[in-house]
Amino acid sequence: MNPENIRYHKEHTWVKVSGKKGTIGITDYAQDALGDIVYIDLPEEDATIEANSEISEIESTKSTSSVISPVSGKVVKVNEDLSESPEIINEDPYGKGWIAVIELEEPSEADDLMDASEYEKYIEEEAK
Repeated sequence: MNPENIRYHKEHTWVKVSGKKGTIGITDYAQDALGDIVYIDLPEEDATIEANSEISEIESTKSTSSVISPVSGKVVKVNEDLSESPEIINEDPYGKGWIAVIELEEPSEADDLMDASEYEKYIEEEAK
């Protein structure tokens, strides 16, 4: 089940907004589709990112996949634990498997993203 307190992007990423900061990661659906994650190319701190653009790349035993940012802003923190243990994303995609925290350019941007029930419907449609 996808957590209710975060917003979802059609590229299977999520953002949890807290004030002017947003924590970004990939969804459970995405980590499941990727399979065993073996490497992540973390974004640079202080990098400015645009919504709908690549923030990092994840390599799994199946493929390499771009991580698309659901929101715009400046990277203020990255999850260094993933450098040594990228499999944390498989184990806890909505918790310890977060990828980056960004200072949001426009916090209301997240309002345009899907909520948990809309995302559930989206992945059901995509699976057809």
